[in-house]
Amino acid sequence: MPLTTPSVYPPPSAEFMKWPSRRSVVHSTKGIVACTQPLAAKCGIDILNAGGNAADAAVAVAAGLNMTEPCSTGIGGDMFCLYYDAKTGTVSALNGSGRSGAKCTLERIRKDLGLADGESGTIPMSSVHAVTVPGAAAGWVDTVERFGSGKLSLAQILAPAIELGEKGFPVSEDAAFFWQRSEQILRKASPNFAEMLKQDPSAPDGVRAPRAGDIMKLPNLARTFRTLAAEGKKGFYTGRIAEEIIRVVRDRGGHLELEDLQHHLEQGSEPVDPISLKFRGQGTGASTGGIELWEHPPNGQGIIALMALGILQELEAQGKIPTFTPADHNTAPYLHAIIESLRIAFADANWFVTDPSPSTTTTHPPVPTAALISQPYLAARAAALFDPHRASPLPAHGSPALRASDTVYLCVADGAGNAISFINSNYGGFGTAMVPRGCGFTLQNRGAGFALDAAHPNALAPRKRPYHTIIPALATNLRDGSLHSVFGVMGGYMQPQGHVQVLLGQLVGGLSPQQALDAPRVCIGAGMADVGAVGDLTVYVEEGMPEETVRGLRELGHRVEVLSGWGPKGRQMFGRGQVIRWTVDEVDGTGVWSAGSDMRGDGAAYPA
Repeated sequence: MPLTTPSVYPPPSAEFMKWPSRRSVVHSTKGIVACTQPLAAKCGIDILNAGGNAADAAVAVAAGLNMTEPCSTGIGGDMFCLYYDAKTGTVSALNGSGRSGAKCTLERIRKDLGLADGESGTIPMSSVHAVTVPGAAAGWVDTVERFGSGKLSLAQILAPAIELGEKGFPVSEDAAFFWQRSEQILRKASPNFAEMLKQDPSAPDGVRAPRAGDIMKLPNLARTFRTLAAEGKKGFYTGRIAEEIIRVVRDRGGHLELEDLQHHLEQGSEPVDPISLKFRGQGTGASTGGIELWEHPPNGQGIIALMALGILQELEAQGKIPTFTPADHNTAPYLHAIIESLRIAFADANWFVTDPSPSTTTTHPPVPTAALISQPYLAARAAALFDPHRASPLPAHGSPALRASDTVYLCVADGAGNAISFINSNYGGFGTAMVPRGCGFTLQNRGAGFALDAAHPNALAPRKRPYHTIIPALATNLRDGSLHSVFGVMGGYMQPQGHVQVLLGQLVGGLSPQQALDAPRVCIGAGMADVGAVGDLTVYVEEGMPEETVRGLRELGHRVEVLSGWGPKGRQMFGRGQVIRWTVDEVDGTGVWSAGSDMRGDGAAYPA
């Protein structure tokens, strides 16, 4: 660890805040948890206090979030994580995403959806064909086995979440809002909807969505967790739970088979090499040596954040943008550079990001990950496609077909200096909202991320993983490889956009982790399926952005829409993030964790 590191706070002479901020940075020397639900955070704190490490606690938090916020995440979805090992200074990645079924051919699914030859189309978010094998259960087990302390059993790690499900918990405001909005979706999706609703004798059929402050019990989900704790992955991917997953899918006309779950049991989560980009731009090289941003490789979209950051670095080197100062943060020229860099990155990723597994690249070449984030390529894209004076048309590949997405991102650090960046998701809300009988969770709709064009690298194919929106992030200091931060921003295709904005808010704007999360954000393109469309050039700007900035973006030719309130066409579009930073006290050398949690969510950062 370095002897000293820069403070997480702006210099004392700086203006404290240009926008309303509800929270302060939370500090700890023993460890910290940042997530969207206080009760889920407590699950992680309990594990840290019991002797577990960051990875153990992250799984406890993920399970707690499944209980308290099932409208965003769950064991019926997928997960990814990045882990920083303080002893070795290494960054490791784990891909916990599931695959399509062996019988899910492109021809069969297109026929089931009624698509004619030559007709383009997508898999609807509510379709049974959007169900892919849930990867989270295996991912939780594999995270503990690969990165955990070895001091606690899986049963101990899941115990706090199980207690929430069996004894009941009060529902938070955001969770209640989305639960109520999704009640009819749950009712239509499968006959087992009552498992995900509150028992209430006064309701017309005895169940309803919980309201904020209501006590909610999820005993069937607790039972699922007990099975996973007692039997490991085998208890989820074979036996009663597996049979009920297949039953509910078959009853809706889907093609998943028990063999597909068995296949995932045998494959497990995939240990992968994280991808990274060294960033010395915007004065960071001279002041701190720069940072290295680490992301998950495809089939995740983390490469977009790396490409955008790399393009910004090349634009500065080419003299097309200045070295911005803290005073430039969230000005029109600053955001113009970010917006245009993200558009270029999305254009490529929408074509190239797919499952890189050898079995899926027989008809398409492997993902050219190294080439896409190489300095020559990014320099060429920056030179050819950026105009500092006006908004540019969409690059050749077009912008991604963006969809709504609900996810939970969490990060945990422990007293030994380890940290984990962890993300878990159903994809859209409750996913397909289909509930396997007696299991207490919904099945994800991640398969909606497949393309249905045979020529597209991300085209649906048997036993293939789709383009994935959920991405954890991690940054290290280039001068010595020490940890800078673990962070993430939830929200579908907002995620790489949030990564770039929150990171640069700290590096360029000089903002603390909490300030960087509270700052108003922008979202390009069709941030929600019912708002925009493929090729949408709209820049959605969050309420609170300076009027001068909004006017300046419009003068540059951007189509700007300012969003306020909550819901699909409101501040929900801009995601919910968490940040944990590592610094060292400049006098006595004590390491300090400093964390922020997004004011757009129900949670906070909590010290151990």
